[in-house]
Amino acid sequence: MKHYVLMCNFLQGAMDLRHAYLIIVHHEFNVLRFLIDTIDDSRNDIFIHLDKKVKQLPELKTKHANLYFTKTRIDVRWGDVSQIEAEYVLFEEAFKNGSYEYYHLLSGVDLPLRSQDDIHAFFRKHRGKEFIGFSKGNLDAHIDRKINRYHLFSKHFKDSEGVRGIIRKSFRYLFLRLQYLAGVRRNSDVTYKKGTNWVSVTHSFIGYVLSQKHKVLKMYAYTFCGDEIFIQTICWNSHFRNQIFDLDNVVRGSQRIIGWKNNKLVEWEKKDFDMLIQSEVLFARKFSSKHIELVKRIVSHITNPEERRQGETF
Repeated sequence: MKHYVLMCNFLQGAMDLRHAYLIIVHHEFNVLRFLIDTIDDSRNDIFIHLDKKVKQLPELKTKHANLYFTKTRIDVRWGDVSQIEAEYVLFEEAFKNGSYEYYHLLSGVDLPLRSQDDIHAFFRKHRGKEFIGFSKGNLDAHIDRKINRYHLFSKHFKDSEGVRGIIRKSFRYLFLRLQYLAGVRRNSDVTYKKGTNWVSVTHSFIGYVLSQKHKVLKMYAYTFCGDEIFIQTICWNSHFRNQIFDLDNVVRGSQRIIGWKNNKLVEWEKKDFDMLIQSEVLFARKFSSKHIELVKRIVSHITNPEERRQGETF
């Protein structure tokens, strides 16, 4: 009887494990609605950060998952520390709401490639592992330029057109050159690591990330694309390094396949369907309304058990 009770408690605990989906959104609301449909499960809570620049809020509903919008909204600018600030808003909102087994950070143009049953089973199997992708190769020069130097006008990295844009770009370049000539390097005692900022991590790790908030926001102010570096760096310089699922493969390590071509992020197209569903990872980005038929087909695949069984490799 004792063993039976212990087994029942174990099974109940496994069944009750809850996940938090944290989604950063600024456009492509049609894709977002499909994403929410795929994660609308009673075992999940969904947290959405809408960019402060979004004026017309999308109408979003769930049937099974709790859906929350963060009260704090950041004006997110590409490459700027505001991207990290938005992630912290989501981390804080979810963390104070409850203890989740895993926190999945996604963008609004991501989709899962597996059903929620499969995703929950995967994380039960690998419970306690941190799914953070680490880039390979010698990244010293890359990190030195982006993180160890001060970048002026960090909110305007993409605003290079017009007179103001040209002036800002010129001043930023000159200031960088002066730092190289003068040997100015900030936080040179830190071992930095890089990878994708989209991760699936444990409650304990999120708690540790939150404890580092003040230090992180100060360290990555006036840097370039620090969102691709801060989580990897926090993890690497802590005991959580021992829990990393896969250090050698950024895709498998993060459980995310991302469309890159010639160092540029590209959108998945209809021709990519077989490759995506036959991959061994759980999530993919990025999708767009221009290729909404691909989105619909993937959603149908992961929500239709019969179709999923025919092509399952997971």
